[in-house]
Amino acid sequence: MTTGIVGKKLGMTQVFDAQGKVIPVTVIEAGPCTVVQRKKRQSDGYDAVQLGFGAKKAHRVSKPMLGHFQKAEKGAFAALRELRVDSESPLEVGNEIRVDIFREGDYVDVTGQTKGRGFAGVVKRWGFKGGGASHGSMHHRAPGSIGGSSWPSRVFKNVKMGGHYGNERVTVLNLRVVAIQTEKNLLLVRGAVPGAKNGLVFVRHAIKKGNGQ
Repeated sequence: MTTGIVGKKLGMTQVFDAQGKVIPVTVIEAGPCTVVQRKKRQSDGYDAVQLGFGAKKAHRVSKPMLGHFQKAEKGAFAALRELRVDSESPLEVGNEIRVDIFREGDYVDVTGQTKGRGFAGVVKRWGFKGGGASHGSMHHRAPGSIGGSSWPSRVFKNVKMGGHYGNERVTVLNLRVVAIQTEKNLLLVRGAVPGAKNGLVFVRHAIKKGNGQ
């Protein structure tokens, strides 16, 4: 069974269930994806398929990559992602994977790149409370002590301080599939997923929760 697909986050909306309750959902354009390369243990050391997603004009692709894409005979692709499969998987170069590998009620894990927010202080980056807000405090959003001068006379590793915030690869686990629109390749999952609008995401069957529960 194919366990994952590449898609694009279109944004968030809400739907209503049979009881009339509001369900916040993220709409993902999931596939169709084309198998561009089939890796096998005998030749590559492991079993996997390389999936191509999103059309791209041929003149905007390098010649080596264009030759790589031509093996699938489906044009050029904007994104490539690799998916591990079993050695008995029937997938071969040129095969297409669509959103119908999922069913309503399935649980999925969604991986994406979070929004980059540049340099941020400890209050925004780590949720620090901050100092007093009164006049003359001079400690409104400062981190406080990061290490004593007599001991340890240094700053320990992994002390939470200001720095680059966001732009990280994040996976959200166990999101329920609320609806599927196969004719439009749309997947509606409950809750939020990482990344900005039109960001690339990878959706796979949940590995820590049985589907259909």
